[in-house]
Amino acid sequence: MPAEKAKITVILANLGTPDAPTAPAVRKFLKQFLSDQRVIEIPKPLWQIILRLFILPFRPKRVAHAYASVWSVDSPMREILLAQVEQVRAALTKAYPEFELNVVPAMTYGQPGMSTVLEQMTQNPQDHILLLPLFPQYSATSTAPLYDLLAQWMQKQRNLPGLSIVRDYYQHPLYIQSLAQSVKEYWAEHGRAEKLLMSFHGIPQPYADKGDPYADRCRKTAQLLAQALDLNDEEWAISFQSRFGKQEWVKPYTDQLLQDWAVQGIKSVQIMSPAFSADCLETLEELAIQNAELFLSSGGEQYVYIPALNAREDHLQLLLCLLQANLDGLKQTLASA
Repeated sequence: MPAEKAKITVILANLGTPDAPTAPAVRKFLKQFLSDQRVIEIPKPLWQIILRLFILPFRPKRVAHAYASVWSVDSPMREILLAQVEQVRAALTKAYPEFELNVVPAMTYGQPGMSTVLEQMTQNPQDHILLLPLFPQYSATSTAPLYDLLAQWMQKQRNLPGLSIVRDYYQHPLYIQSLAQSVKEYWAEHGRAEKLLMSFHGIPQPYADKGDPYADRCRKTAQLLAQALDLNDEEWAISFQSRFGKQEWVKPYTDQLLQDWAVQGIKSVQIMSPAFSADCLETLEELAIQNAELFLSSGGEQYVYIPALNAREDHLQLLLCLLQANLDGLKQTLASA
């Protein structure tokens, strides 16, 4: 009788998205997201008062309108995540017939929820879990909440599976190569602008001061990408977007830099966001629409957003490389003889 194959679940996880571009759905999503103390470090009792009285009654309607402007059949982030999972599953299932291998999507906030995915493994115990957070640069505000959800689930389990986590891949050669190729292809079709701006999601400066390595990882990614594109210092810049509240965030700020450039006489900008493995509200609405209006209204003439890596073939090859490095090691301990 053939030996039973080892059960391995691969989780591709992204941040999350509302279930619909409506105020009630956005309110539910924001309540979950903004209640995470990894995201907002204000003391919980005080923050819950602010959240419930000043944010949730007003912000969801405005954010829902923004989501509606980029929504297709589903949220862009969820559509792209599902496409990434489907293609990674097909490749890994073919490459590792010795395992009973499953590849599933998960979201830290919203659906498909990470907690739900883990609970399903309680019902169908696995020999190993391999988690790939789709955040190229580790941050306590994005990657760490997935660790937290895993830890909460593990505390309730008696027969624990093996666990592997890909922490991040901010300087992986295939990641830099994929980013560079996406820019080169765009240039080949549309030409180059005066400036290439690499805009990353921001975090509060106090988080970085306390040891969050995210901003330094973003700067390293940007430097490596500029080198791969053979750009001089005058042809590119790094910035940080999406600040929230009144405290200082890591700088320079994307919106302020764009305004400064326009005032200085810079006429054309191409912008990209290497922090995102999938296009979402922040890239398609904030970067592609809001910041375009800001730059053009300040005196700029041409502004274009270069899409995230999404389900590009070279991006999928990067994800497969990260996963295969772990799965190859498991052959030594889990594969049937």
